[in-house]
Amino acid sequence: MPERPQHSPLLTDLYELTMAAAYFENKFEALASFELFVRHLPPGRSFLLAAGLEQALEFLENFRFSEEDVEFLRRHPVFAHVSDGFFEYLRQLRFTGEVWAMPEGTLVFAEEPLVRVTAPIIEAQIVETFLLTSLTFQTLIATKAARVVQAAAGRGIVEFGSRRAHGPQAGVLAARAAYIGGCIGTSNVEAGIRYGIPTFGTLAHSFVMAFNDEGESFRAFQRVFPEHVVLLVDTYDTLAAIDKIIEMGLRPRGVRLDSGDLVELSKQVRRKLDAAGLTDTQIFASGDLNEMAISAALAGGAAIDVFGVGTELATSKDAPALGGVYKLVELEIGSERQYRAKFSPEKATYPGTKQVFRFRNQKGEFERDVIGRSGERFADAEELLACVMREGRRRQPSPALDAVQERAREQLASLPMRYRQLQNADQYPVEISRKLKALQEEVRSEVRQTKHRVIG
Repeated sequence: MPERPQHSPLLTDLYELTMAAAYFENKFEALASFELFVRHLPPGRSFLLAAGLEQALEFLENFRFSEEDVEFLRRHPVFAHVSDGFFEYLRQLRFTGEVWAMPEGTLVFAEEPLVRVTAPIIEAQIVETFLLTSLTFQTLIATKAARVVQAAAGRGIVEFGSRRAHGPQAGVLAARAAYIGGCIGTSNVEAGIRYGIPTFGTLAHSFVMAFNDEGESFRAFQRVFPEHVVLLVDTYDTLAAIDKIIEMGLRPRGVRLDSGDLVELSKQVRRKLDAAGLTDTQIFASGDLNEMAISAALAGGAAIDVFGVGTELATSKDAPALGGVYKLVELEIGSERQYRAKFSPEKATYPGTKQVFRFRNQKGEFERDVIGRSGERFADAEELLACVMREGRRRQPSPALDAVQERAREQLASLPMRYRQLQNADQYPVEISRKLKALQEEVRSEVRQTKHRVIG
């Protein structure tokens, strides 16, 4: 079977399409506004770093049902009572809406909308699943990367996780998100060609083991890659391998430690290399690393220049999912504007379209955020949500990935350390505006008044 297009509207949950059919058959026409946000930060996280918007906008611009898509749905048993008119509607359907979003690389906190979509309700409903998976996955990985990079205290972090990612495409997107979060590069070559991310590689234990002699393998590899060779030295005996490199007169760009006591080994390796005049040879470390392990190693005096972080980064292993939601907040039906909110315990939402306002202190650091109504104004506050798409087309080209990474770096530098320390960080202040609270109470009152109404 030919490969399916990566922008297929069928990259969604079935209930998005059954709701679409029900809207169509009941002639329910409305301009709907949905907002995508994260209710609660994952354990151990004190902030999020927005990522994934580029893929979301690309999907919306290319959103269209193929004939194969339409015929698949027509044959699906759940659509047995749906009219031909709905399937003809799908053939012509394009995303025509407006999108407001936080730029990639922006710091985000709980309940703050990352994205707001305003479109005819069927369009806005069908795209929910793709937007959630695109934004929450990359935001999760970018956030993890930012923590790992912070732990490294200026030393380089290379994303090494493709082989442990949840599928090849997840590996590519994890590399992109990790770069936004501050990694210097990735081992994923597809991410290199697709996004221009610097790519790095060493060699595997299998290469060393393929030769009868470890030193022979080192010489063979350096012969082919004289300027780039990073030799893996822990296949048999790490310190003996370093001695062999020195005795053979090899001058690798780096050596990689992948097991053992990284603190003590790196110190001993550094001493041996320096004594032999190999002061420019870097020490690269890998092997089940995360921000806590890196922080502890450096606190112990580890002589490591670059860290390769794989599984823990590409899967955000300690917090592997981000609880993003996509909620209806407002409808325009004809000339009437209606507000919508959810009031179930622990899952209540605020109605109406919103804006996030960020305040800085006199030193230029982030001080607090206010979530308010989209029409509100606050002096001296930055408005974080910007219009990035109108009538289904981007308003301007997306920034280069290096510019996104730089924005993330500046955002993190503006967040006081007490809000971003790796453990026991303070909670950054996020307030709800008086007008937004008043609107929520107004809608809550309306719901109370109508909850016993019987529809005939």
